[in-house]
Amino acid sequence: MKLAGFNFKKISGERISNSLKEIKVNTEINIANISQPKVSLFKSKEDFLEIDFNYSLTYEPDFAKIEISGTLVVSIEPKKAKEIVKEWKSKKLPEDFKIYVFNIILRKSNIKSLQLEEELHLPIHLNLQRIAPQKKEE
Repeated sequence: MKLAGFNFKKISGERISNSLKEIKVNTEINIANISQPKVSLFKSKEDFLEIDFNYSLTYEPDFAKIEISGTLVVSIEPKKAKEIVKEWKSKKLPEDFKIYVFNIILRKSNIKSLQLEEELHLPIHLNLQRIAPQKKEE
């Protein structure tokens, strides 16, 4: 599997309140649709799958919300592509494919979310690395 394309369709961020009391951030990723494009823009021995997704960060209780939706395109061997589309009809996905897709969505959407958090002055939803002084041994 290889990532062949990625596009955001919707990016929104909203700060609902100014109260910073014990905020909890919930992350949710949903696959909205998986399909095979009718026309391929590339000549390839592999098939392509279009995956529509929704990603959201909800800051509880009613503090803020970030919503992102988009489409990613992956190239995949034809047999595997047909299997995934068939399983998707019952809203199931092979675990290895699901992990691969979710990691792409997280990587791209987390970066965009960090930008929105900075602009809206929201707490960062990720634990970023920090440098701390070393403790001196006595």
